Amino acid sequence: MEEIKTPDIQRPPEHKRPRKANRGAAAPLSQKELRRVPDEGSLSSRGAEARGGCNDVPASSAGSQLHQSVSQVVGPSDPVVAIVGDDTVLPCHLDPAVNAADMTVEWTRSDLTPRFVHVWRDGVELVNKKNEAYMERTSLPINNLKLGDISLKLSKVKLSDRGSYKCFSPALSGQASVELVVGVVSSLVITVMGNSEDSSKVVLQCESAGWYPEPELLWLDGEGNLLSAGPTETLRGPDDLYTVSSRVTVEKRHSNNITCRVQQRNTNQSRETHIHVPGKKHVI
Repeated sequence: MEEIKTPDIQRPPEHKRPRKANRGAAAPLSQKELRRVPDEGSLSSRGAEARGGCNDVPASSAGSQLHQSVSQVVGPSDPVVAIVGDDTVLPCHLDPAVNAADMTVEWTRSDLTPRFVHVWRDGVELVNKKNEAYMERTSLPINNLKLGDISLKLSKVKLSDRGSYKCFSPALSGQASVELVVGVVSSLVITVMGNSEDSSKVVLQCESAGWYPEPELLWLDGEGNLLSAGPTETLRGPDDLYTVSSRVTVEKRHSNNITCRVQQRNTNQSRETHIHVPGKKHVI
């Protein structure tokens, strides 16, 4: 059998031979680009190591940090009203809610020195930073913190507690303002001052001391209608409490029931007292 000879194939020189493209490899960097790549000892690489990569953060921690980064501190839109001696709550919460028990939570008043009303850090209250006026009167219940409720409980409210409070956490976005309005109410006394020039009428005086904020005084008849009275006298004492008084002249007639009412519109508080003015006796 005759052997078939294949002609020799002339291969081009190595430097002229086309190279196959390696789709899985990146194109080589130019000298200019190489100069931009930081080496392992640069500040940026050390900063990345200090911060820790995603693979170094446990899944639960990463999820918590994610929620913290998007949660915001939210306060009430309306002022909180409290009466001296009562307990109250200054509302503040996280939205969306996350566990705040391990966060730092600060309640402050900028007009105080020191300004800290309550500081929660590492699961405990930092009493050494607290303003003495609030000692043993504030708390952040741990069960509420776990639900994202960072509202401040304030007990035995004082008149000096009135003002603007800030609710803040360094780990979260923003802060909330809470305005506390504190009211003081008192009892009323109606006094019969005597007869007027007209023997068929009598002069009554109503007085009440120890109110805050400044109240208004009203006279009402037995059907709840406003009576025309003299101007209300208002005095403010050194303790910032107000005393109000007013006089009214009413007729002596059967079943003439008169009411004196003192009210505060911004605290929605009112007190009232009543008096019966008997009719004029007829002599037979």
